[in-house]
Amino acid sequence: MDCKYFGECGACRVYEGGYEAQLHAKVVLNQERFSPFTQKKIEVFPSKTSHYRSRSEFKIWHEADGAIEYAMNSLEKGKVVFVRECPQVSLAIAALMPKLLRAVKEEGIDFKLFGADFLSSTKGEVAVSLLYHRRLDDIWHAKASKIAEDLGISIIGRSRGQKIVIGSDFVIEHLSIAGESYRFKYIENSFTQPNASVNEKMIEWSLRGLEDTNKDLLELYCGAGNFTIPFAKKFRKVLATEISKSSINAAKENMELNGVSNIAFVRMSVEEFVQALDKVREFNRMKGIEIEDYEIETIFVDPPRSGMDSDSCKFAARYKQIIYISCNPQTLQRDLEILCQTHEIAEIALFDQFPYTHHAEMGVKLLRKGVS
Repeated sequence: MDCKYFGECGACRVYEGGYEAQLHAKVVLNQERFSPFTQKKIEVFPSKTSHYRSRSEFKIWHEADGAIEYAMNSLEKGKVVFVRECPQVSLAIAALMPKLLRAVKEEGIDFKLFGADFLSSTKGEVAVSLLYHRRLDDIWHAKASKIAEDLGISIIGRSRGQKIVIGSDFVIEHLSIAGESYRFKYIENSFTQPNASVNEKMIEWSLRGLEDTNKDLLELYCGAGNFTIPFAKKFRKVLATEISKSSINAAKENMELNGVSNIAFVRMSVEEFVQALDKVREFNRMKGIEIEDYEIETIFVDPPRSGMDSDSCKFAARYKQIIYISCNPQTLQRDLEILCQTHEIAEIALFDQFPYTHHAEMGVKLLRKGVS
């Protein structure tokens, strides 16, 4: 990727030597980090080197002469960098950025605008959230509607206690996974995997080696069903938990969107689920779900950056196979101290979800010791 803002913009912090050099550094660091647990070579899944982000956020900076610019935090603390373009973002977002900024200024709806968040799909669908420090009125709505129609996009206006949707507040993402097509509803202002091509590789890797089975899968931290729905093709039934109500609602919609019917989504924390499973407490949210009917040998987890706590790790260790996707190698390293007491690593992978940064997404597949 060739970017005129390397060395200034804080979005890319590792760029010397080009893409291959930054990826190699991540692999070396994590090969050493996980060497106490396995001597297996890390399988590496690189990213596209440009236009890989389907989600991005920019500040809107107002200059003294009335001009407005996109801005990002600078590598120099306390400063910002004006950016006219960004080779990180998808081609659809990159093409839209200058047109949108120009239209917002020409229509006069830039007053107290402080941010623009872009969400795109691989098919070129784009929704933009415009963030304001003022209440939005009918005049704003009319002018934003014109921009949305002219540019062929959806616009979501946000201010404190206010959300105005022009078009849709979501895009439909299309993913190709192991030769099959999936559709997912991605809602603005909610978590989605930002790098679609690497996301496809993560899901494919997670599915790899799983034979169609009459056994069942348990998934913790299921989000909006990004992994759950492809997994449902491999297992008899899937029981998936997530604490976020909006994510559970999106997951149920995505299940219908893909014609899948063998998943039970439950809004419940890991701690609550363990209590329900062990019959310590009864939950209305578990009504209609007969846990005794599930025959679970495999558990899949994709926790937040904080990882799993020790009790959750001990719970996961009950199962024959653990598939763990981690967005934070440091907390994965901590959790493996517990998991590797009972399990051993069968496969380990690195997914370069965020090129030109220190961030690395990791995956490990663990089998209970003594199981071939």
